[in-house]
Amino acid sequence: MSLYFSRLTLNRYAPTRALSGLLDPADDNARADAHHRLIWTLFGDARDRPRDFLWRADGRGRFFILSARPPLANDLFCPPETKEFAPQLAPGDRLLFSLRANATRDRAAVSRMEKSARRGQSRRVDVVMDLLRDVPGPDRAAERMRLAQQAAEGWMARQGAAKGFTPHSVAVQDYRVLNLGRGGRRGLTHGVLDLTGEIEVTDPTAFLPALASGFGRAKAWGCGLMLIRRAR
Repeated sequence: MSLYFSRLTLNRYAPTRALSGLLDPADDNARADAHHRLIWTLFGDARDRPRDFLWRADGRGRFFILSARPPLANDLFCPPETKEFAPQLAPGDRLLFSLRANATRDRAAVSRMEKSARRGQSRRVDVVMDLLRDVPGPDRAAERMRLAQQAAEGWMARQGAAKGFTPHSVAVQDYRVLNLGRGGRRGLTHGVLDLTGEIEVTDPTAFLPALASGFGRAKAWGCGLMLIRRAR
């Protein structure tokens, strides 16, 4: 399957500039929703087209996209900078990575009461919040980043074991929770980890498809795209 890596920048000239508050809001939750809709303008050429791309915003009006087809051009963006994405990787290659991820796991053991309450619902839980749930409320702020680091290291190790790489270093740059409810209502919540570090490729035949499909969940909301470059 052919893949394309693109960099797109919001068009800052009129009339797009007049819409900047709608296209790139200051509020984290509103921005995630706006960007979700914005990126679809580049790929929504058919009503029933399934999502076949990953994306990430860099916070400065730029977006990185990995897709199965080149993005469409429109007036909301400057002309796309697009190239084919076909990295030649071998076992033992070391890569620096940057990843924004909604990291979850399946909580295999839950109480009978929890099972009853969750019947028909997903048992997947955010890896950071799952550790924080046992920390007393007053202590959570102090423990948040330490537990985020612990959760991220374990999650990356599990991802690597299944997807052809070994993490050598993982650093949590940020952790936040997005509420994607609309109109002020509480809706879907996603924990978002910003991770950097170094990995070693162990199985390119597993790793390259994983790059294409993304890591973790909430991919429609700007999570899952791993940006890589060779380590020196």
